[in-house]
Amino acid sequence: MKIEFDNLLEKLKTKNIRLSHQRLKVLEYLTLNQCHPTVDQIYNSLHNEVPTLSKTTVYNTLNSLTDVGLVRVITIEDNETRYDIRTDNHGHFKCVSCKDIFDFDIDIDKFSTYELKDFHVKDKNVYFKGLCPKCVQFETLNK
Repeated sequence: MKIEFDNLLEKLKTKNIRLSHQRLKVLEYLTLNQCHPTVDQIYNSLHNEVPTLSKTTVYNTLNSLTDVGLVRVITIEDNETRYDIRTDNHGHFKCVSCKDIFDFDIDIDKFSTYELKDFHVKDKNVYFKGLCPKCVQFETLNK
């Protein structure tokens, strides 16, 4: 993971994002915890380690990282914004039981979008919802 983190730091520098301790901690959290966290999850995980961290700083950092393409916003649920360090086109599966979100590879560009030929598509997402293997097993054992 160290090489990937160094690579991200270099990308921050090339995107002219000022490196601060708080921004680096948010970036480090996203890199080491690829769980599609919310702002609250990031803030709560880092606040003890970085007491000067505010939710506003987390929001601003995530907005900056999103603006330069280093982080992707995912909104599987209307009322929940999560952040993904993986910015390539891929799919997401959200378990309706444990609420975990899993990445899966899918060639989104192969989907036929002929009906949208006159549109300018800025973002492509594929979301599935259901039960993850852990929750399927738990549900099966409790029947």
